[in-house]
Amino acid sequence: MALAQPEPSGLLPQRTAPLRGALATTACMETLQVGYLHAVAAAAGCSLSQPFPDNGIDWHVSHGAPGHVVDDEVTIKVQLKCTYQIPPRPPGPTFAFTLDNAHLVKLARTPVSVHKILVVMLVPRSQDDWLRAGHDRLDLRHCCYWTNLAGHAVTGRHRTTVRIPTSRIFDDRALCEIMTRVGAGGRP
Repeated sequence: MALAQPEPSGLLPQRTAPLRGALATTACMETLQVGYLHAVAAAAGCSLSQPFPDNGIDWHVSHGAPGHVVDDEVTIKVQLKCTYQIPPRPPGPTFAFTLDNAHLVKLARTPVSVHKILVVMLVPRSQDDWLRAGHDRLDLRHCCYWTNLAGHAVTGRHRTTVRIPTSRIFDDRALCEIMTRVGAGGRP
């Protein structure tokens, strides 16, 4: 019996697609983006809580550090979105993402006591391409980007297209930088 050996990248070679469960793709996308958020929060030393009911905000992320000026622990609210309709590595400085106006109003409100960010995850269309595991790493594909929509105007009749900066990759360093700015009394 031959065992699969890792490729030079450390990942195991592609295998035949397994029989996946019957859960709706959108539900699977939600679960994947939550896993991404959990990984980023863990690496950034943040705690997570899920409001119940969520009322349009998916997660509260808190960061405690002695350098924070406004409090010893600061919190931001995070709204997660996931799509396979935008290809990986979007060209240009931004990509377009459309939100329902009611949702945008909630994310754009200003002033606020707790800042909000939108995190958009781009994934491959096929679940077979969402992740690959190896002995030394787990690759999640493709990427999450974040933006603060405070003050953004509603421009569409029912939905509004917003621009998400491709320079704002949501990872542990970005989350720590966001929390540092909020902890100093600023915006994300």
